[in-house]
Amino acid sequence: MSDSFRVTPPEQQWSGTNSSSNGYQGAFGSEPAREESDNEVGKALLVGLLGGLVSAAGYFIYRRLPDEQKERLHSQVRSAVAERINELRQNFNI
Repeated sequence: MSDSFRVTPPEQQWSGTNSSSNGYQGAFGSEPAREESDNEVGKALLVGLLGGLVSAAGYFIYRRLPDEQKERLHSQVRSAVAERINELRQNFNI
């Protein structure tokens, strides 16, 4: 098998040439990769929690707005969405 079809890094030994039981030196069983994965999961949970808190706060503020300001926000959002849709249509030639 040539190295162009090799799925393991060139510096890693082929499975039959090392002394481990199954011959694989992958990252699935190594501790640093597991710690990095745990860190990523923790970061994702933290970002999700913060996003939920910010959106809940925004919703409570929005509920207390007078009707005129709500209508102004609606019109601003509608115009921003319409601009974005037009931009996407131009980019994709729809």
